[in-house]
Amino acid sequence: MRWFETPNFDFIRMHNVAYFFSGTLIVASVIAIFTFGLNYGIDFRGGQEFVFEFEEPVNVVEMRSALSEPLGTTPEIKLFGSEREILIRVDTQMNITQTRDLMLSNFSSLYPGNEVTIEKTDLVGPRFAEDLKIGALYSIIFALAVVFIYIFIRFKGWYYSAGAIAALAHDVLIVLGIFTIMSQFSTFDVSIDQAIIAAFLTIVGYSLNDTVVVFDRIRENSIVYKTMEFTNMVNKSLNDTLSRTVITSVTTLFVVTVLFIFGGEVLKGFAFALVLGVILGTYSSLFVASSLVVELEKRALRAKEK
Repeated sequence: MRWFETPNFDFIRMHNVAYFFSGTLIVASVIAIFTFGLNYGIDFRGGQEFVFEFEEPVNVVEMRSALSEPLGTTPEIKLFGSEREILIRVDTQMNITQTRDLMLSNFSSLYPGNEVTIEKTDLVGPRFAEDLKIGALYSIIFALAVVFIYIFIRFKGWYYSAGAIAALAHDVLIVLGIFTIMSQFSTFDVSIDQAIIAAFLTIVGYSLNDTVVVFDRIRENSIVYKTMEFTNMVNKSLNDTLSRTVITSVTTLFVVTVLFIFGGEVLKGFAFALVLGVILGTYSSLFVASSLVVELEKRALRAKEK
């Protein structure tokens, strides 16, 4: 780690390469989203929901594998209160009675002698699903608006707010695009549900934290090095915080990678979104947000001179 003691990387000089790389990913993401459409989970599409209680504990992973083929889709299966209670949510063309009978039939084959009781059957209607979509969209827009105002007040410059929001939108849009592309071939569930929305908001928070740390150092250095050219001062600030940024990102990435590998099938999509978010959040803080601040600050100065 000695090369972190006095780093002197020219991050701003690489902004054209970063813009090309980010632009390519964003265009690919937008094309994928418009071509394939977002892969909504049951929370947003609507579907059927069941709660079963078994006499003996059952294996959720084993049950999910056994039900996927007869149902024609991978159901969402979770423990519901205890190891004997199971929540199953599924989107299928069958009516709710057919689905219930099919699952009961498979349970009797999979767990002979293990008595099962139906505690709940319900439909997640399209109206409820539409409300969730609107609520999720509003939550993200509200978060971005609050971030814009907070950055503007704290750093007293609209270009700081614009750089931070652009970096956040960059991270979320690319993760959405990757999830859309992966929905065509992924072996685990990458549908957009409430857990993934929570992951997106977590990504926004993580990326913002990294960006604010860099912006804070830019503000401090602008007071200490008043005669230094703005671009060089931003570069110095990025290098000053590089050790902290990398160490924080690596340790966080380690934790979410462990969660992805060992967290079970239900958490794989959530953990994968966090893995992507940590990587993209670190990258955008170093190469996107700060570069945009430099570009916009120069334009603001040119506009004042005119």
